Amino acid sequence: MQLSLKKYGWKCALGAEVAYVLCVLGGFLPLRSAQGIELHHTLFETLPGFTWISFGSFILGAFYMFVFAWIFAFYFAWMHNSSLVNK
Repeated sequence: MQLSLKKYGWKCALGAEVAYVLCVLGGFLPLRSAQGIELHHTLFETLPGFTWISFGSFILGAFYMFVFAWIFAFYFAWMHNSSLVNK
């Protein structure tokens, strides 16, 4: 059965956005040491143009996650659908 890129892509995008928001919110919780929190913030700052925390950076990060999710969805759907072809 062929995988629908449109349906799968939107599900990947939704999942990526939810995970992104949870990870950003997790950066505000004091569950780690000061060094752990700093590392958490630094990992987000590896995204080009992202600085901890500003509204513009939050939106930019959400955009990156959306784009990455669609790239992943395209690749996964292509791999799945191309493996179903019988020659």
